[in-house]
Amino acid sequence: MENRKLGRSALRVSPLCLGGNVFGWTADEKTSFSILDAWVDAGFNFIDTADVYSRWAPGHHGGESETVIGKWLAQGGRRDKVVIATKVGFDMGEGRAGLAPARIREAVEASLRRLQVDVIDLYQSHVDDDKVPLEATLEAYARLIEEGKVRAIGASNYSAQRLAEALATSARLGLPRYESLQPLFNLYDRAVFERELQPLCVREEIGVINFYALAAGFLTGKYRSGEDQGKSARGANTVKKYLNERGLKILAALDAAAARTGHTPAELAIAWNMAQPAIAAPIASASSVEQLQGLVRAARVTLDAQTLAELDAASRE
Repeated sequence: MENRKLGRSALRVSPLCLGGNVFGWTADEKTSFSILDAWVDAGFNFIDTADVYSRWAPGHHGGESETVIGKWLAQGGRRDKVVIATKVGFDMGEGRAGLAPARIREAVEASLRRLQVDVIDLYQSHVDDDKVPLEATLEAYARLIEEGKVRAIGASNYSAQRLAEALATSARLGLPRYESLQPLFNLYDRAVFERELQPLCVREEIGVINFYALAAGFLTGKYRSGEDQGKSARGANTVKKYLNERGLKILAALDAAAARTGHTPAELAIAWNMAQPAIAAPIASASSVEQLQGLVRAARVTLDAQTLAELDAASRE
């Protein structure tokens, strides 16, 4: 397994990224530690989280995932083995939201404390903030890079137009540029990314680290009817949008390919992601070491031309 360059930055990341949204939520601290240990032991180095994870859970306030990762790192011997990515911008309550310079400064210091690190490898704008001039946000990031608190920056949930504007602003003013993009992209959710974002990322050498690579677990084949939505904490709220004729057609294609190749639907769905232009490292999460082993296997799958074509045909809108 060969690490991939992330954009034009100096960061080199494993071809699959471990999503940290479940840490401290559906994976408790002990389980999270086991997952993170297994990830590094398998030769992977890329871990993504955000300050807002998991504020949506009852009794949570945000920062739970970063705190778990920080405690894991504090055990020692792991920091130089991982590339840590986190984000700022989503509403943390009490007016703590957006990408104004003061908010970025407050958020990065909090993330550094929770992660128990001196530098964040990849710091990402979690969501666009059109109320703040792009140059103000990018200048704030430039100061953090100069201070050694951030190594590279990325964007998440940006439109092609806004990403292009941000890149042009960086070039015009000599400011750090977004080296990565974190969009929604998987076998089901394709059109928005492929239409404008993918060509832009290929042209500008932006490393794509797409989230929901398994469509919140739908592409594992775990959810096939309305009754299945209660199988996980995410199922009831997220998976129902995929339970339609097109979604089931994609599952059928995955099932057929799985029967022919011996790989699971989840492994095939992730391998399809990894084979797409501009994709540096799809993001997928695991709530158990068993689930993680499936991700590890998926990262080592190379799809044949027939399987790629069949999955593409079944999932194209």
